[in-house]
Amino acid sequence: MKKSLHPVYKEATVTCACGATFKTRSLKEKINVEICSSCHPFFTGKQKFVDTTGQLERFQKKWKKKADDKPSPEVKPVAVKAVDTPKPS
Repeated sequence: MKKSLHPVYKEATVTCACGATFKTRSLKEKINVEICSSCHPFFTGKQKFVDTTGQLERFQKKWKKKADDKPSPEVKPVAVKAVDTPKPS
């Protein structure tokens, strides 16, 4: 087998945007991630919105606008007609 064929598999440091770091093994020495198990909502149980381009605000603004435009449904009274039931003979 050729000796220079396989890449070097070394220890790597993973750094999250929240500041958490941990070590693993990879071909790269440094890995930067946006969300890790320390800050991910699935693992923490907390809801956290990650919005980097303003999409969340546009979505909420759009749906708030649509909800405000709709008139609230009014309950109208319905007249109930009496039904004649046949008498048993």
